[in-house]
Amino acid sequence: MNRPDVEAVKGFLLELQDRICAALELADGHGHFVEDAWQREGGGGGRTRVLRGGSVIEQGGVNFSHVYGDAMPASATAHRPELAGRRFEAMGVSLVIHPHNPHVPTSHANVRFFIAEKEGEAPIWWFGGGFDLTPFYPEEEDCRHWHQVARDLCAPFGEEVYPEYKAWCDRYFFLKHRGETRGVGGLFFDDLNRWPFEQCFAFMRTVGEGYLAAYLPIVARRKATPYGEPERQFQLYRRGRYVEFNLVYDRGTLFGLQTGGRTESILMSMPPLARWEYDWHPEPGSAEARLQAFLAPREW
Repeated sequence: MNRPDVEAVKGFLLELQDRICAALELADGHGHFVEDAWQREGGGGGRTRVLRGGSVIEQGGVNFSHVYGDAMPASATAHRPELAGRRFEAMGVSLVIHPHNPHVPTSHANVRFFIAEKEGEAPIWWFGGGFDLTPFYPEEEDCRHWHQVARDLCAPFGEEVYPEYKAWCDRYFFLKHRGETRGVGGLFFDDLNRWPFEQCFAFMRTVGEGYLAAYLPIVARRKATPYGEPERQFQLYRRGRYVEFNLVYDRGTLFGLQTGGRTESILMSMPPLARWEYDWHPEPGSAEARLQAFLAPREW
């Protein structure tokens, strides 16, 4: 029985973490990632890398984790009951970048692989991942560029792939209690084993490598845009929505906490500063009010 090449996936993910950190340091021009290696009591561990106080990046983290064990957490077996009684391995790279400048969007990307095995039975495996953009003062040019990169990287895998994974992203990153999307979306996929292992692995690699091509040109265009305290306060207010999504809906956060992952690494995605204000609404016609038009699924 053919087993997927788990070591090849792990090797790619470690190299991807290195490459993304190096590129983000270069784009920032001042800050450096500090690594915190950790071990998980139940099996596995990871490398958490965090950059704080850069010239562009207020706080950003790029995590690699590889955890394994003899039993799945409740969050996973509820979603996939056939996983009960199987030992598992889960590995991935996950990142969130929170810039200083409110005109530079927050960005998130994640690529991951999961395999569950039982003696005498075929392994159950899949890939997941994607990337999404959360602007505060959105620009059409940036959003179109972000989605064009996503569309182009999906194209070799089939014309149906981008529309499907773009729509999945819009559905997934949706705050039901607010009635709005977290940002302008991108790509999201999970449970990917629709193709042979090598093709699925190739798609995951393409998404992981595509993040920098999607994000860095936006950073370069917006990082020197002037802003003042009102823009900063609006950024902090909107960061509160990011926190709400991660704590209420994000499956990766729940999986990490329920599998006994490292809490500091799991919650690395949170912004260093955020704020909430009771029943606040932007002034009609203001730059802040303009954001609302972007917080619903649309074609780019």
